[in-house]
Amino acid sequence: MVKMIVCAVRKAGLSHEQFDSYWRNQHAAVIKSVPEFTRHVRRYVQCHLADKDTPFLAASGYDGVAELWFDDVAAVNAAFTEPRYLEVVRADELKFVDMERTVSLITEELEVI
Repeated sequence: MVKMIVCAVRKAGLSHEQFDSYWRNQHAAVIKSVPEFTRHVRRYVQCHLADKDTPFLAASGYDGVAELWFDDVAAVNAAFTEPRYLEVVRADELKFVDMERTVSLITEELEVI
């Protein structure tokens, strides 16, 4: 199992509140509406900032984190090259995410505690 961690930055012109609301409501619904993408995803979690005014959180420059679990890297590649992902989900992401400033990592978890 691998996990993709996406540290998201909102698009210029959007407040953090607008970004957060869109991501939580509209984008979540878009994700769920595309089975060609979600069939590859084992779990999808949005991590919304609990307190955007906490100094070290505000300094990070990120507006939230998404976590997506996949069976393996091949499943990641399959999910993000699905034509319906590109047509529907990616198009929606471009409405509220600054893709140039957003950082994504593919990771393997090591449980410590």
